[in-house]
Amino acid sequence: MKPTAILLLHCPDEQGIISEVTKFITDNHGNIVYLDQYVDREDGMFFMRLEWELEKFTIPREKIEDIISTLYAKRYNMEFNLYFNDDKPRMAIFVSKMSHCLYDLLARYKAGEWNVEIPCIVSNHEDLRYVAEQFDIPYYIWSIKKDHSNKAEVEAAEMELLKKERVTFIVLARYMQIISDEIINKYPNHIINIHHSFLPAFVGAKPYHQAWERGVKIIGATSHYVTAELDAGPIIDQDVTRISHKDTPESLVLKGKDLEKIVLSRAVTKHIERKILTFHNKTIIFS
Repeated sequence: MKPTAILLLHCPDEQGIISEVTKFITDNHGNIVYLDQYVDREDGMFFMRLEWELEKFTIPREKIEDIISTLYAKRYNMEFNLYFNDDKPRMAIFVSKMSHCLYDLLARYKAGEWNVEIPCIVSNHEDLRYVAEQFDIPYYIWSIKKDHSNKAEVEAAEMELLKKERVTFIVLARYMQIISDEIINKYPNHIINIHHSFLPAFVGAKPYHQAWERGVKIIGATSHYVTAELDAGPIIDQDVTRISHKDTPESLVLKGKDLEKIVLSRAVTKHIERKILTFHNKTIIFS
């Protein structure tokens, strides 16, 4: 895989942005291998993802960000992030007692589907240590008391681990604890959660039993970034499956677990590929 640079940007829409940025790359002998853009006409905003090969690019990679900032960010009132494909994201997984999402994430990781490192799994229960051991990934437990009297202490320890392992984003694989504002602020739009419905619906315990009792005809799953407002962050992916009166609470749970795995993996894939831009609590998902 040839080394590439990935530029994600958004700014007020105006004429000439694409031509100026692409000219900068081609003038410096960069070979563009991906370009996708979108204009939000309601907000008048321009969004773009651009990737180019660095093999013959004349600007050293450590200077690219400064040059883009100087030449284009100020001129177009642009916000941007620059990544390199050989700089692997480092993903921490948080779990509680349910294993279906964890197994799916680790299986994809071991199969080589993702250009990512998983340095640690964090939990508030002992239950899934055996899964971590099967995949040879360190497993850390910090239990939070029912009165939450040790929550600050636990999260301080978790933050220390995340810093030590140079974690760049977190996946909540059915982690049944509320993440504090401190961690959220440390990882803005870099904590991915999976929710057991089309948001917002059937909150609380036993969501699939609630759905069965209401006689719903579809059930869904939603993956989103975590914000301080519970289950209200930017949505990354959603999906549904049809059900009928013949389904039972148990069959709904099985169908729901399949949806959760698929929707979470799609969101994680897009994040690893650096194909998500967030703006005003919405996401732009590039193809």
